[in-house]
Amino acid sequence: MTIRSLFVAGLLAATVIAPLRAQESQPLDGIAAVVNEDVVLKSELDRAVANVQAQYASNPAQLPPPEVLRRQVLERLVLVKLQVARAQENGISVSDEEVNSAVASVAQQNNTTVDGLRQRLAAEGLSFDEFRSSLRDEITVQRLRQSYGQSRIRVSEAEVDAALKAQANGGVQYHLAHILIGLPEGATAEQIATGQKKAEGVKSLLDRNEMDFSAAAVRYSDSPNALEGGDLGWRSLDEIPVAFVDTLKSMQAGQVVGPIRGPSGFQLLKLVETRDASQAPSQMTTEYHARHILVRVTPVQDAAAAKAKIDTLRARIAGGADFAELAKADSEDANTKNDGGDLGWFTADQFGPDFGQRLTALKDGEVSEPFRTEAGWHIVQREGTRQTDVTDQNRRAQVRDTIGRRKLEEEYNRYLLELRGEAYVSFRTGDPAIDNATPDTAMSAPGAAEEAARAGKKQRGGDNNDMPGSASSSQMP
Repeated sequence: MTIRSLFVAGLLAATVIAPLRAQESQPLDGIAAVVNEDVVLKSELDRAVANVQAQYASNPAQLPPPEVLRRQVLERLVLVKLQVARAQENGISVSDEEVNSAVASVAQQNNTTVDGLRQRLAAEGLSFDEFRSSLRDEITVQRLRQSYGQSRIRVSEAEVDAALKAQANGGVQYHLAHILIGLPEGATAEQIATGQKKAEGVKSLLDRNEMDFSAAAVRYSDSPNALEGGDLGWRSLDEIPVAFVDTLKSMQAGQVVGPIRGPSGFQLLKLVETRDASQAPSQMTTEYHARHILVRVTPVQDAAAAKAKIDTLRARIAGGADFAELAKADSEDANTKNDGGDLGWFTADQFGPDFGQRLTALKDGEVSEPFRTEAGWHIVQREGTRQTDVTDQNRRAQVRDTIGRRKLEEEYNRYLLELRGEAYVSFRTGDPAIDNATPDTAMSAPGAAEEAARAGKKQRGGDNNDMPGSASSSQMP
């Protein structure tokens, strides 16, 4: 994977396109969009579009026309701006130390040093400062999503029981993909008819084998996962909206059905392949045993004071102090404090990507440097690892996490729709096909003029009977 493709992929599935800020040393080069009190510069948009085009260099035919792609990318840059602003309003921030850690992690993933990463970015025409700024925004958005999930998403034991029962009965799993032709809220009869006509037009292209499904999704779908070819991954029946279940049971692998009307618009659904639940990948997993010390950031103890305290504790450990005893005396995690900070056995992602990244970089017995997560400042000591065959308890945790991710996909997509709807956004690219289109413009059947109009369609999230794209969530200790 090149640094450019890594830059495009980013750290978040939900953003896909990384926002690239203009260097402060450069003069203002023109505004592509006004987003509340912020702006997207034309240079940001140009670089983000170039990154997507580079990612699809081996198959450029999968990309929509240039004006459609620019509108898609601009909408995603707008969403990133809105999420970063909301995160800042909620007190979510990312320190320079955390950005440094993320940069080091990217360098390690690419088998190079930070200096080597800087050189490779320059060779691909990317500014190191822009890269750091992009990582900061991505981490910020990731934390906003985590915070939203922790406060809104709940999975009941009854839901877990039902999913486990379906697995025990040898339930079939379905690999799905979809294309969404979106409709605005309160769509008129004319808009509904236009949307249906477009969906039927796309279906006709597929039936005549004039375009494969993933290319059609990239070009025509209004789903947030359009640039991933509409892929929805593997799902069991309990993870599929009721409106689609009977249809799926009668479908053959490779078959495409639709248009099917849902609350967000018309959908084309493809069954890629099926498998028995018993044929799922091996359930062996790596578990870690660790202790940690937490110092929280509170109105009484600000970030600077918390950082000073964690630095002092780390220095005492370096001087020979016992980790467990310090945790008992000074950790602010009430759940583990009395056990010397013992977290027990857990998977790397159980407490979130920031925590897992620090943990997996350690050797057994090694103590990390202080690092920040949403919960506060941590020091972690890795005590051991093991390969574990998933037990019933772990299987329940996996099922609970899967259901939680699906719920978060739907709820967070709605949240983004609300953010976008409440915001003042004015496009000023100079292209009338982009600037004059409105987010709720209904789409017509495929064609050059219609594809240009598609640039005005607002990205929509899933509703109860829609198939949302993939995403992830995690919890902090």
